[in-house]
Amino acid sequence: MFLVEMFQRKTTMPTAAEALAGRAEPVETAPAHFVNGRPLKPPFADGLEIACFAMGRFSSAEKLFWSLPGVDVTAVGYAGGFTPNPTYQEVLSSLTGHAETVMVVFDPSVIGYEALLKVFFERHDPTQSMRQGNDIGTFFRSAIFTTGDRQLLQAEQARDAYQAALKQAGHTGRIVTTIAPLETFYYAEASHQQHAARNPGTQSVLKGTGVRFPATG
Repeated sequence: MFLVEMFQRKTTMPTAAEALAGRAEPVETAPAHFVNGRPLKPPFADGLEIACFAMGRFSSAEKLFWSLPGVDVTAVGYAGGFTPNPTYQEVLSSLTGHAETVMVVFDPSVIGYEALLKVFFERHDPTQSMRQGNDIGTFFRSAIFTTGDRQLLQAEQARDAYQAALKQAGHTGRIVTTIAPLETFYYAEASHQQHAARNPGTQSVLKGTGVRFPATG
């Protein structure tokens, strides 16, 4: 019974009333990207856009984006919850409501938002609810946090297109990815930023469905 209750708590979103109180001040993070040295926090250069993706463990997800042409900088943090300025341990309690999230700052004249969505849908399993493989919890849920009406529309179209591709490939799962406007992105602690680069040899725990994102245009 105890294990069942623990599983249910980890996979059930808290209400605002149940969420941890958090704090007024941000947790301390790294000032610059460990790989390219660019500042992690705004202001960013004119013309750059921000995309945010939750697709399981952020240490594995972030490295999928930072080397893409047109991506200026990436950072990991927390989005989609209630607790202000949460710590990593608080997020893992399932009592903040946040998902482990990757922020991608990109130049849309070099790489389009759809190209980032392709990485998102292909490199994790968007049909798994509140988990990715053996990583279980609300904080490992699949989500896209958009930063404008155009991104919101593109994300919804991409979800529908990938669902159709899954069906055509004989995959019976339904996409459970949450798509919603970004409210606040809270930066994770410095030790989590570019974790895969700080810890060479770390294996990715993310696994996609094997179905390709459909070509468009």
